[in-house]
Amino acid sequence: MKSTVKKTAESQTLNTTPLFNKENYMWMLIGAALIIIGMLLMSGGKNQDPNVFDDNVVYAAKRITVAPILILVGFVVEIYAIFKKSTTVA
Repeated sequence: MKSTVKKTAESQTLNTTPLFNKENYMWMLIGAALIIIGMLLMSGGKNQDPNVFDDNVVYAAKRITVAPILILVGFVVEIYAIFKKSTTVA
């Protein structure tokens, strides 16, 4: 009969490098901050009298243009942070 040799964990060396480094996490935080700022700019618009519809508050430029652009830029930064290769070798 043949004897089988079991490989132990000691004999196997795995090259374990982290998926993201510090720079990737920095870009992820910047993207998340942009998304949060965009969401905060989009929220609000409370009128003093709930029976009155003020279209200047609801359709303000910061709500319908600036906030969605910030959110989209935040998502682009998040995608960049995920796909960015590490420049330093650990």
